Formats: sequence, structure tokens, C-alpha cells
Amino acid sequence: MSPAFRLGAVGFGLIAVCYGFARFAFGLFLPRIDADLGLGSTLAGAIAGGSFLGYCLAIIASASLTERMGARAVAVGAALVAAVGMAGIAMAPNAVWLAAAVMIAGSSTGLASPPMAAAVSAVVRRDRRDATNSAINAGTSAGVALSGPVALMITGQWRLAFAAFAVLALGLAVATARSVPRTPSRRDVGPKPERQPERQPERQNDVGRNGARRDPRPARGLPTLTDDLARLIAAAFLMGAASTALWSFGGQLLSLRFGWDARGIGIFWTAIGTAGIAGAWAGGLVSRFGINRLHLTFLGIMASGMVAAGSAAATPASALIGGALFGAAYVMLTGIYLIWGVSALPHRPATGLMVGFLTIAIGQTIGAPLFGILMDGLGADPAVLTFATLGMTAALARCRSHASAIMGECH
Repeated sequence: MSPAFRLGAVGFGLIAVCYGFARFAFGLFLPRIDADLGLGSTLAGAIAGGSFLGYCLAIIASASLTERMGARAVAVGAALVAAVGMAGIAMAPNAVWLAAAVMIAGSSTGLASPPMAAAVSAVVRRDRRDATNSAINAGTSAGVALSGPVALMITGQWRLAFAAFAVLALGLAVATARSVPRTPSRRDVGPKPERQPERQPERQNDVGRNGARRDPRPARGLPTLTDDLARLIAAAFLMGAASTALWSFGGQLLSLRFGWDARGIGIFWTAIGTAGIAGAWAGGLVSRFGINRLHLTFLGIMASGMVAAGSAAATPASALIGGALFGAAYVMLTGIYLIWGVSALPHRPATGLMVGFLTIAIGQTIGAPLFGILMDGLGADPAVLTFATLGMTAALARCRSHASAIMGECH
């Protein structure tokens, strides 16, 4: 097995555990957790927002730590944090404990993504990186798809489920330590300044096609806010906020609409995750159709899926179809933002990914409690329609990055 293939497989598994189990499985088990701990929609939304807040804080630290310490240590840390957080959820006796554990578990996702982007840049040849990053990113869907059957088998025993997820995370920590490279390639992040002092004066004239200045030294700190990064931030924020309608409240909506128990919600969750595997092809589709066209198309698919699954007009059949549309669109869109961010900062792949994924999580941090408030105050239907419309506004932000320039989208 080649190092690149092994890295892709382990990265896929790490993302599946951190995203599918540690972050998004909370929405799957929320109706049962709510019944046991008496949360209510507003408090449940605040706790879900805490998971996304943990992600925001962790992904900033992860990008910096990856550039300083290398990919392996940070990726292993992500798996261990996921294990601790999910074990905490399994033992939670009250809402306060649960909120803290959910936040820790959510932090693991922020830690996981930047080191994988850096590892791909170090191990995978350049013409395969977008495809490999997209495939790893699709691990989210595998985790979501697997959590659905778990819910079906244990009929809502959420404590047992999260305990099992924690054990899986420990196993992934071992596999990650064996497969992820210790440090990124110097060719991709640049040598240390003392190794090539004679090249430093050339930095003033070394500018990439996307307008970003290239620096042979490893960059540190926050990136310069270019026009393309600003557009990425706007799009990712709006999409992330809108997605919380189903990620955080999908189970609640289906329980409200159809009286579904853990079995029905588990089937819905499986539909989301299984369809989301389509996101593995984001890299190839971007190369063929361009970021902007794909972005608009899948924002429309995501909004349609939300309405089909959660609006007052939903039926049991449309809910399952809507979940599948939502899952495919969400993972595809995160793949698009990953490629957008890495192409905007080609010499800082971990930071480029961090910008897009951090902004998605900030949107989710704000979106989850806002949806809970709207659902309590106005009802489920207005809340779903409002968030579906919110997601479509992300299409107003158009990519002007290096990836788009290659395909003739920018002039």
C-alpha cells in the first residue's frame, strides 16, 4: 500500500470519527437526549452551538500547531480529544456536563482537518491533491451514515453509542500515529529562513496567479485578507449557518412532523451520510465545471433538501429524499470551500483550509441557537424556510481564486 493511499484511508477514517460521530451525531440522538435531560429547543440549540464554537477555537490553534509541529502530532491529538469528548457525552448527568462534553467533542473536528491538508501536500503529488483532499473530507458522510445504523441497533441508547464511538476514536489515534507524516514537505511550506538567506530578497517580486505573495519561508500568523478570502468567508458563513437546520434539528423536526422515534431518525441519518459520499468527487467536478457553477448548483440542492425534509409540506418519503439531497450537497460544498481556501493560499494549505472551515463553523455557532429561537418563537416551518433562503444567499459570493483562474472563470 502506497503512503499516499494509506494516508487517504486513515484520513478518511479520522474525519469520519471526528465529524460524523463527535460533531454531528449529537443531532441524531438529540430527541432521546432531550427526553432524558429535559433540554428544550433553545437550550439544545445553545449546546449544539457550543460544539461549533469548540470547532472554531480548535481549528485556529490547529492550523498554527500544524505549521509549527507537523501533521502527525496534531492529527493524533484530534482523535484523542474526540475520544475524551464522546466519553464525556456518554457519562453526562446534566445539561452543564453535556454542554462541556459536546464542546470538547466538537473541538476534535477543528483539530483534524488542517493537519490532513498539510499531510496531503507533503505526501500526494500535486495533480492528485484536490481529489485526495475531497475524498478525505467525504469521511464526514461515512461517519454520519454509520451512526444511523448504530441508532437503529441500539434503539436510542445514546450513552452506549457515544461510549462505542469513543473507543473507535482511540483506535483511530493509533492508526493515525502510524500513517500521517511527522512534518509537511519543505517544498510545499518552504525552507527555514536560515537555510536559504540568499532567496529572501526575491520575495518582493514573487507573486502567484491569484495575487497572493509567495514567500519561501514558512508563514506564520493570520493570512492577509485578500478579496478572494473575503468572498470565501462570506459564502462559508452563510452556508454553515443554514446547514444547522438539519444538522442540529433534523431529528427534532422529524419527531415533530411525523412522530418518528430513534429508528426513523436513524434511517434519515443514514440517508444523509450515504448520499454525502458523493462529496468525494468534489475535486474532479471542480476541475471539470469550475468552483462557481458547482457552488451555485449545490447550494440550490442543499436548500431544496432542507425544505423537502423539514417544511410543513414534507412527507416521510420527501424527508428521506431531502436528507439525501442535503447530505450530498453539504459534503460537496465543504469540499468546494476546502479547494477554494487551499487555492487561495497555496503555500499554506493548512491555513487555507482553516479559513473556509472555521467560517463554516462560526456560521453554525450562530445558526444553531438562532434556529432554536426561531423554532420556539415562530414555529418549525418559518424557521426551515428562513434558513433555506439564507443558504441560497451564499451564491452571491463568487470565487476568484487560482483554481478558477486556471479554468478560465476569472478575467
